[in-house]
Amino acid sequence: MAITPQRAAPAAQSQDAGTPASRNHTSALVIVTLLFFMWGLITSLNDVLIPHLKAIYTLSYVQAMLVQFCFFGAYFIVSLPAGALIRRLGYQKGAVAGLLIAAAGCALFYPASTSGYGLFLFAFFVLASGITVLQVAANPYVTVLGPPRTASSRLTLTQAFNSLGTTIGPAAGGLLILSTAGAAVANAATVQGPYLALAATLVVLAVLFLAAKLPQITEGEDEALPGEGHGSAWAHRHLVLGAIGIFLYVGAEVSIGSFLINFLGEPSIAGLSHADGAQYVSLYWAGAMVGRFIGFVVMRFVSPGKTLAFNSVAAIALVLAATFGHGHAAMWAILAVGLCNSIMFPTIFSMALHNLGRHTGQGSGILCMAIVGGAIVPFAQGALADGLGVQLSFLLPAACYAFILYFGAKYAGMYVKQ
Repeated sequence: MAITPQRAAPAAQSQDAGTPASRNHTSALVIVTLLFFMWGLITSLNDVLIPHLKAIYTLSYVQAMLVQFCFFGAYFIVSLPAGALIRRLGYQKGAVAGLLIAAAGCALFYPASTSGYGLFLFAFFVLASGITVLQVAANPYVTVLGPPRTASSRLTLTQAFNSLGTTIGPAAGGLLILSTAGAAVANAATVQGPYLALAATLVVLAVLFLAAKLPQITEGEDEALPGEGHGSAWAHRHLVLGAIGIFLYVGAEVSIGSFLINFLGEPSIAGLSHADGAQYVSLYWAGAMVGRFIGFVVMRFVSPGKTLAFNSVAAIALVLAATFGHGHAAMWAILAVGLCNSIMFPTIFSMALHNLGRHTGQGSGILCMAIVGGAIVPFAQGALADGLGVQLSFLLPAACYAFILYFGAKYAGMYVKQ
């Protein structure tokens, strides 16, 4: 999956807005954005299923967080094989393969609902494996569909539609899964219909995506580009720090979402039922969606690093307010973190890939492997929640945002002169 935004971008820049090549890039961006929407919707359903399965199987917080451990652990295990698959099949057929694997994972929820927690965890892993293939292909693909100077802005726009999916997912899951499960939330069979519908939708998308006409992005050649260096992607300090940033950001975002329903159910916060809490989880993800549309515009004028640093400071302040506050003030503080999250993933991702040249493919694989933070950080917060309580466990995401603040401040001037 060795693509090179620096090589592909000049071709895109040389086209006038109305040329066929330019229109092809626009059409491709629309099609790929649809994939961002679908995996956002599917991923956010985990936030609904975690308290659901916790109640059914009488799990501790650490045991419940095995959902995210298996789901995001797939990114670490599957990212490199996914890169090899995409090199063999190409972006388009690779994305189709990812859709079909994800559909198989959704279908596994049906037998899991009549089996046990272990099969649910396996289904999460298979589903996430398919999404990993899509992620490895789609994120760098978006960066080459236009000038490198606006790569962060463009990836932020597509991530905004990912956030539309994450906004719809918890609300729909709350209605279709939690509200029909009864007060005790004791019926695993409520997942059958929604996940079979998702499986069918993913298969239809795979067929449509296979039939679509997308521009071919070729692999870069082996000669070095100015500033790219030699050796491997690991030699680039900003990539290494960016990978740590992706690890901690995904970990913090997923961890907050995973604990939201339980946090809002605390008597000292809002005392909400699981079904009611799921509707507020949608507001958390909606904040990310709104912020990404704003960020798409802002980062055309303000450097990505400065924007990232500003959002990190705001996120830290809000998480601390939720950790040490109470009542509706704490509730709205933690929900507002979603707005701060908005530009973080696409900004860190594109900054980390900046000027890697022929190492871009390797760098993308490293960054996608770093998404395993979504498995590790929630698991660690689960241990804190079991020992210290849900509210104090949010100190861990605050620490994650502190590193992201450092990364943004360190590269605050990146892209400014391009």
